[in-house]
Amino acid sequence: MGHDIYGWNKAREEIAYARFSMGNHNAILLYGLLEAYPFYAGVSGSGKSSIFSLQQFEKALNEYKKLFNTSASLKESDCTSWDQKQILNFIQKCLATAQKEKSVEVYFG
Repeated sequence: MGHDIYGWNKAREEIAYARFSMGNHNAILLYGLLEAYPFYAGVSGSGKSSIFSLQQFEKALNEYKKLFNTSASLKESDCTSWDQKQILNFIQKCLATAQKEKSVEVYFG
C-alpha cells in the first residue's frame, strides 16, 4: 500500500509522478496543496482521478512557497528533504503542462 499520484496530459501521457509509502505523513501535504482531500484514503489514494486547472496548480505552488518559506525562483536543489523535492517537482511539472493545455488530470492511487 502507498500513495502513487500521477499527472497526465490531455494525450494521457504521464507528465508527473509522486510516491509516498503508506506510513509517510508527507503524502497529506501534496493532497492539501492540491485541495484534494476527498482523494486521500488513509494508506493510499482513493483510486480516482480529477481534472485540475492551471489556476489550481498556480495556487498550489504559491501555497508551497508559503509553507516552506521559499523564494519565487524555486529549484529542486533548494529543497531540504526528498519528499519536499518530489512535491515541488510534481507541482512544477503539472503547472508547466497546464500552462500549455489549461488543465492536467491527476490520479490518486
